[in-house]
Amino acid sequence: MQKSLLATGIYLIIGLTAARAAPPDGYQPKVTVAAATRLDWTFALSNQSLADPPADWLKDYDSTKQQYELYVPAKRDPKKLLPLILFVSPGNEPMGWKHFEPVCKNLGFVFAGLRDAGNDCPLKRRVRILFDVLDDVRRRYPTDSDRTYVVGFSGGGRIACAVAFALPETIGGAMPICASGDLRDEPWLRQRVIDRLSVALMTGENDFNRAEVERLRGPYLKEVGVRTRWWEQAGLGHGVPNEKQLMEAVKWLDEGVERRRKLAKDYPAMRVVGQGAPSREEAAKALLSEGKRRLEIKKTVFSGLMLLQGCMNRWPDLPSADEAKTVLLDYEGRKERPWEAEDVAEQRRFLIAQARALDAYASGDLPPQYAKERPGTAKQAMALWRKVLEDGADADACREAKKRIPELEKIAGAPDK
Repeated sequence: MQKSLLATGIYLIIGLTAARAAPPDGYQPKVTVAAATRLDWTFALSNQSLADPPADWLKDYDSTKQQYELYVPAKRDPKKLLPLILFVSPGNEPMGWKHFEPVCKNLGFVFAGLRDAGNDCPLKRRVRILFDVLDDVRRRYPTDSDRTYVVGFSGGGRIACAVAFALPETIGGAMPICASGDLRDEPWLRQRVIDRLSVALMTGENDFNRAEVERLRGPYLKEVGVRTRWWEQAGLGHGVPNEKQLMEAVKWLDEGVERRRKLAKDYPAMRVVGQGAPSREEAAKALLSEGKRRLEIKKTVFSGLMLLQGCMNRWPDLPSADEAKTVLLDYEGRKERPWEAEDVAEQRRFLIAQARALDAYASGDLPPQYAKERPGTAKQAMALWRKVLEDGADADACREAKKRIPELEKIAGAPDK
């Protein structure tokens, strides 16, 4: 299980940019993006922050022709930052406002709904549109990244998770509706999500993605430490829940805001603040600085090393990455390496959580369109449980593995017809 420090695998903003001219208050069906995003959109699509994304990623896309729907509450405190709901629809026409209008008007949220960014939109373009819209709203209004929630329905919910789990510094939480998503592989980034984000999973009693939400992704996220809760609406199929559940979920997301603010106060690189955006150099320096600071405290040495790995891998062409690598090599060469036990324990925790989640998904009811996945998922769960047995360090998990493997063998050998 042990990994090399070099193999294992945000942002402080100083000053504000001038706000863009704002559209009228209230609801506007079409607002045009003023300029290309300054946020690090490429990292949501890659394991690096690219200085120059490949030319074929966006082809003929023009940020300044992109439009979105926007609602801004007329009554707001000019001394307070504005909360924001950013909605990703499964179709090219935005469909979120009609569902979130009561929530936004009652709770004072800005609302932005992407246009022409449905499931048929190429992934890279879809992600770019999301960040173009997010940053355009930030330029125009002083929004609160701790209370910015990316929401999406169905395929849009998967995009919401992918963005949230890649750049948690830009938002405070995610609400995938009738969908979900998985964490990234980078250990430092998974910990960032655990430390900062709240994830509200919404589904319906008759939703064909209900098993994914309630037995697979939801329990996994919760077990590894992400602040997670899921809602199921009685009688609802693959659709958006009612106003009561949406209101409850948004309020629950907001309950995590004080924790996010405290962490960002202790570690400023934890979030993007103000209406500006960090350059690649600024972002890399901020993560490097936090990593080195964590190394000074015994209980945070492991997390500090993980952040240095993140800096080295995310911006490999920058001086901060070279400095991070130098520090990592120094720690790698030390005779005493107590942080390795924490590394192994973390890997074990994720392994057991994934085995349980896949086991639960394969063992329960599945809708017809997903039934063919059952044998393969059972095999994946068996493979993970066998790793748990091979590791042998968690007695309870080993007993669970010995009990579950024979049951999963029956499922894997008898595919649904």
